[in-house]
Parts: sequence; structure tokens; C-alpha cells
Amino acid sequence: MAHVILGLLLIGPQSLYGLVKAFEAGPSLFYSASSGSIKRALDGLLADGLIEVVSTEEGARGKKVYGVTDAGGAAFRRWMTSEIVGPDLETAVLPRQFFLGLVAPAERVAVLRLIVDRIDSDVAGLEALEQRLETVEVPDGYQDIAEYQRATLSFGIASGQFTANWFREQLDEVTAAPDPVHGPDGGPAARSKETAGPPEADRP
Repeated sequence: MAHVILGLLLIGPQSLYGLVKAFEAGPSLFYSASSGSIKRALDGLLADGLIEVVSTEEGARGKKVYGVTDAGGAAFRRWMTSEIVGPDLETAVLPRQFFLGLVAPAERVAVLRLIVDRIDSDVAGLEALEQRLETVEVPDGYQDIAEYQRATLSFGIASGQFTANWFREQLDEVTAAPDPVHGPDGGPAARSKETAGPPEADRP
């Protein structure tokens, strides 16, 4: 949660309301978060010095707008480029894919390699389990149960292989991309198209 918020705030400073809407527009596809959990994460990031209040609107509500500090930017980059851990593969890799454009082009290859390595490791574990199960004798009366349990395992392997191949394609595309400094012909790279700026202003 904290690193997803840092990524959103690196795109542009936002209020709590803006972050809730930003979650609904993107990260909610792979990460579930309520306004309460986002507020708690904001408070923690603020206490740790990873974000700061960049402005406070006038009025009774005094809506605060948050931005990322230098320490927060460094923490986000460490997370993006560190070994991928945790049991939930989807919430471990999809946020890194979602925010891949926030790290330097030279680092994107390393991030994607970490993702592929993690998926390959998970698939290898499932394949090893499948091989062990092939040597297990199923007692009479349990064959139908075992058949569909193993089919579920087979789905996990096939799904993991598909995901790994999809990220390998991403890795190939990033690896083959022109040098952002010199361009494809060795000369100065043309100015890239304007990237997505901060979200629209928060609703008053």
C-alpha cells in the first residue's frame, strides 16, 4: 500500500480525496484499498518523513495536499529495484509494472528481470510439487477428488508460464528500446512526447 501511494504521489501531489479517486482509476485493478486504509498509510508515510504536506487549502476543511520527499523517492526506487518477496504474486509484480515508467529507462530492464525471476521460481515450485504428486498413490474412493485438485495445480502452472512469457515480452521490448540519451542512430535522442502529468485538480 505505502509504495503504491508513493508511486501515485510521484506522478503528482494529491489530496486524500485525489488518491482515493486515483486508486479507483488504476491500482484497484490489482490492489484493494479503502479511504480509511489510504488515510492510515498516508499518516504512516508522513510520520516516516517519506511524504510531506505541500499545501493546505483555505476553509473549514483545510484539505491537505501531499507530495513525496527526497527520502520517499529513494524508498520508492529501492522498492522497485529490490528482490520481489511476499506470497501474493499479483500484488507483488503488477504495481511494479504499473509504475515502471517512473524509474530510469536503464533500471526498467533490471526490474523486469526481477519479476521474471520471481515468476519462474514460483512456477518451478509448482512443477516440483506436480512431480511429487505423480508418485503418490491415491486411495480408493478419492481418485475423483485428486483428479480435480491436480487439475487446479495444472492451471496454476499454466497461468504462471503465461505470465512469465508475457513479462519476457515486456523485457524484450524494453531491452530493444532506443537509447534514451543517444537515440537509435547514435545521435541525440528526439524529445519524447509529453508524459502524463499530474491528475486533474481535485474536486472542491
